[in-house]
Amino acid sequence: MQPTIPAQSRRQFIKDTGLSGLALVLGAYLPGCSGNSEAPRVINVSGTLPPATELMTWISIDKTGQVSILNHRAEMGQGSWQVVPQMIAEELEVSMEHINILSAPGNQKKYGSQITGGSSTVRGSYKHLLHIGASAREMLTEAAAKKWNVDQKDCYAENGHIFHKPTGRSFTYGHLVEDAAKLQPPANIKLKQRKDYKLVGKPLPRKDIPLKTNGTAIFGIDKKIPGMLYAVVERNPRFRGKVKSFDDTQTKTIPGIRHVIIVKRTVFDHLQEGVAVVADNLWAAMQGRKLLKVEWDDTGFEHLSTEQLYARMHEDLKKPGLSDRTGGDFETAFQRSSTKVEAIYEAPYQAHACMEPLNCIADVKDGSIEIWGPIQGPDWVQSDLSERMGVPLDKVTVNMTFLGGGFGRKAFLDYPHEAAVISKAIKAPVQVIWTREDDMTQGPFRPGAVYACKAGLSKEGQVEAFQTKTATQNMNHENPGADLHSYNGDTLDGFCRPYYDSFGNYSFADIPTVSPIPVMWWRSVYASTNGFAYESFIDEMAHAAGKDPLEFRRQHLDNDRYQALIDQLITLSGWKSRGKNQGWGVAITECFNSIVGEVVKVSRKPDGKIKIDKVIALMDCGWYVNPDIIRAQVEGSIVMAIGAAVKHNLHFKDGKAVETNFDTYNMPRIHEIPDIEVHIVDNDEKAGGVGEPGLPPMAPALCNAIFDLTGKRVRRLPFDLNEI
Repeated sequence: MQPTIPAQSRRQFIKDTGLSGLALVLGAYLPGCSGNSEAPRVINVSGTLPPATELMTWISIDKTGQVSILNHRAEMGQGSWQVVPQMIAEELEVSMEHINILSAPGNQKKYGSQITGGSSTVRGSYKHLLHIGASAREMLTEAAAKKWNVDQKDCYAENGHIFHKPTGRSFTYGHLVEDAAKLQPPANIKLKQRKDYKLVGKPLPRKDIPLKTNGTAIFGIDKKIPGMLYAVVERNPRFRGKVKSFDDTQTKTIPGIRHVIIVKRTVFDHLQEGVAVVADNLWAAMQGRKLLKVEWDDTGFEHLSTEQLYARMHEDLKKPGLSDRTGGDFETAFQRSSTKVEAIYEAPYQAHACMEPLNCIADVKDGSIEIWGPIQGPDWVQSDLSERMGVPLDKVTVNMTFLGGGFGRKAFLDYPHEAAVISKAIKAPVQVIWTREDDMTQGPFRPGAVYACKAGLSKEGQVEAFQTKTATQNMNHENPGADLHSYNGDTLDGFCRPYYDSFGNYSFADIPTVSPIPVMWWRSVYASTNGFAYESFIDEMAHAAGKDPLEFRRQHLDNDRYQALIDQLITLSGWKSRGKNQGWGVAITECFNSIVGEVVKVSRKPDGKIKIDKVIALMDCGWYVNPDIIRAQVEGSIVMAIGAAVKHNLHFKDGKAVETNFDTYNMPRIHEIPDIEVHIVDNDEKAGGVGEPGLPPMAPALCNAIFDLTGKRVRRLPFDLNEI
């Protein structure tokens, strides 16, 4: 359902869209805060905002000069709470120490896309946000010039004030904001040059860290509203089963139990069923659930086990593929090549396993819905609930809390929908809590995948033919009305683009494996598995050609940006001084417009077992905001990749997920994490992603290092370092 947009003045339109046209908005909504309006503070809870004037979307200023800046994206550890205000504050000429930060509610008309995924917060909106800050600054400057009756060119902004150069006079932004808000936003804005930045590009401390260390940060699971009940849901363990019957006799003996009802939540193109137990407190709901007896109807769909899933994927590889991208004539070039290389790689299913399990509060009334929770896509949730529940879009309010991890799972729409359905049924606000076991076993999951790679090399070691076929569940095929004959447009994720021109004859294809197991995005999406297969195979080709792995990549990545990255990676890692008793591996992947090269060093411990000694990562994300956040995100990506490579994966038996908690879904421990060294390339490229691109190169670089040390190829993940 697309709402009708009322007519607006040109001035209001330009003001709200920040001159970019990226977001068409209808005025500012500022979730409130409490506290002394004269004191600098960081806010993440709702309340009442002191009287303030909206100057531009994202920005409001009160009469004391207190500046509030909205973060329109989810904060799940990746740093949007810091970098969005840091970009706006740069051009607005205010200090980060003297601003409020608030979460914007879901409103795509006003803020543009709010989905926090694809590492898109900076790369998708940095120019827009810089223009927002600069527009507000110029309006304040014009207002001051008019008050003084002076030439605007003689005025400048600094630290929340407008100064008049000839006289030294000044006004605070608070004195000017009401007049500035009445002005026409400037048609042409000159943004700062990078060399003049005071905030952007600097490792400023994150303003959410104090909240998260002193316990005042509000995550979804912490949020409470008056009159709220609590619910847990016994869901079908095979995903698509229906409730045949249930017996709640024993459940209702628990004090505080209010309701026991069947609930259906939307998961892609079907409804998944469960029985909700609603109580006055969470403990009662959980105890009542334990006594609940549910009989399921699990007919009409397959109950697959892991072995069957991978056998199916291997069989699928024998079928003709759906072509994503081709160039030249692979088959002819492959047949005439001097050296032929072939390999098959397997990547596992994975759970998202966020530290904060799924949860959501819903309050559904006649004609309105309000949601609170750890949500990656508030605008998506707003639109989805409006359409599914027949409530006007402007009557659906979605409030973001902090998220204890997301990795794509909390961009899904099922858990807010489930909470809203329960609230509507019981006519009361409710918080639905997923236990760790619910979160781990219900999915959707990262899909497992099998890759068949073939290449032909010339006598000189040049790649003449390159082919990959991927058998995996196509996430896009999960959506209602999807074209099941369409190719997977993400088979190229993680692959370095200059290889296309270098290889000449290539073919990328996929065969969509069909399964009732629900799958969806996971950190770096398909690049997390593509990168493993492609960069492992690049290494195998280098070995077959008798060439150094990095020099082989240099030979085939004929691009200045890649060449500069390889030069720097060689220097930072000391690649040319490799010793005999160590294994060194390298991988370079491209993901969300960023390029990351990683070198992994391994060795054998005295007991003969392999140890990861060090990871050197080089991130080329182009234009960037906060280098400290980049380093943290790359470190986190590497740790997550290590876990997915050598520690955990998800199995299925008789259609059910086997691993239910961290006792069986093993996470890497701190003593298992190697030294990680992160470096950032400085160049003039456009902004790329940061939160995810550091993950794909880790697994192949590790496996390539193990080959360098042992001569053994690792082609299936996860593997046990102690068994190599």
